[in-house]
Amino acid sequence: MSKPMYSGIEGKVALVTGGGRGLGKAICLALAGEGAAIALTDLQSADETAGEVKKLGQKAMAFSADVTKEAEVREMVDRIVADWGGIDILVNNVGGEHAFLLEDMLVSQWDWTMEINLKGLFNCTKAVVEVMKKRGGGKIVNIASLAGVRMTMYGGIAYSAAKAAVIGFTRHAGFELGPFKINVNAVCPGSTLTEVVESRMTPEVKEDMRQATALKDFVLPQDQADAVVFLASDRARMVTADR
Repeated sequence: MSKPMYSGIEGKVALVTGGGRGLGKAICLALAGEGAAIALTDLQSADETAGEVKKLGQKAMAFSADVTKEAEVREMVDRIVADWGGIDILVNNVGGEHAFLLEDMLVSQWDWTMEINLKGLFNCTKAVVEVMKKRGGGKIVNIASLAGVRMTMYGGIAYSAAKAAVIGFTRHAGFELGPFKINVNAVCPGSTLTEVVESRMTPEVKEDMRQATALKDFVLPQDQADAVVFLASDRARMVTADR
């Protein structure tokens, strides 16, 4: 394995939610490449990603915990702490959306979007705070979206509202947890060419996506993962959300 580029990650324990594919998988592999042990949860592909982490020479632990269920999150965190001693990095990556217009959206669809994007983030963050305090600090990175800053052109109103709330949550958590040396930040990806996104595109839509970027190139999951790795490293020692 190549020498890590970023200090402060090697030997640390990272928990990544939604780590089975797409951006979550890229984050797992990027952190593993910097020397972190990876615990990840995903309802579909956790074992596959864990296997790839192990091929990089790092420890991996796979879960199928539903992050919207507090008891499942607590059980997962307790297992990680019991086996590996603690958690130093949390990446709240799980999210989802329904692409319906406001007048067509069902209450159940609104509720699901809020649960998967917000309740899961709350459950996981709350569960690791005491663990990180005991470790003397930690790094929490929330995957928000440009939809939370502006709006989404591809999803629905619930997604824009939920991701705006993720940004607000990040800001407030950074203020609360800063005194305990816990950095809290958010990454706000725009349209990213994951396998799932690409599978839904015609060649014409894919080219439109490329042309819509300032650099006229596709944003890949690895590009977003690089930002997460920076925020989890010592180089971001004084980078945190605040009021």
